[in-house]
Amino acid sequence: MTAASTTSAKFDAGLCREALSLQFEPGAVVEVRIPKTNRGVVSGYYDDFERLVRDVARMSGDVPGVYITMNQVDPRLLARSRNRPMQRPENTTSDKDILSIRWLLLDFDPQRPSGISSTDGEHEKALLRAREVQGYLREQGWPEPIYADSGNGAHLLYLISLPNDKESQQLVDGCLKALASRFCDEGVTVDPTVGNPSRIVK
Repeated sequence: MTAASTTSAKFDAGLCREALSLQFEPGAVVEVRIPKTNRGVVSGYYDDFERLVRDVARMSGDVPGVYITMNQVDPRLLARSRNRPMQRPENTTSDKDILSIRWLLLDFDPQRPSGISSTDGEHEKALLRAREVQGYLREQGWPEPIYADSGNGAHLLYLISLPNDKESQQLVDGCLKALASRFCDEGVTVDPTVGNPSRIVK
């Protein structure tokens, strides 16, 4: 399944619902976080995905990007801001707030200066590199991932099931570093630093 997201694209509520249904079990708690708004960071915790879609639809055209947590958030965090966005929260999700590691994220980005969007050609190279890595991992017996356009690059999301502990973190980090070593070049990077449990994605 392919999902697409760019900061300039018109918000697609149906696509947002589809992405949420692919990534999360019913009743899961998800943090929505919007950094770098005119009023600072905005964050909210949702177990009602219709309200999540509604709020993101309202905010998405006026902010640089909308991000969500990938892994299972402790449901007690709903008490921070249940199914609503909050400006300048005192706390956002940390690694210790994640109950289990559900997704392995592979993040493909074109090599370019920070703060600059990728060109169409650079974007296409990242999408093709993701397909190359997907094919390689398929040959190694890996299942099919969620293949996603991240706006400037590409994501592959592999469904896994690991406890949130030191051994799991070492396994994830080792996997990312091995893939980065094999598939990074001067054109596209495979980010080896996105394995922390509380990682947010666009």
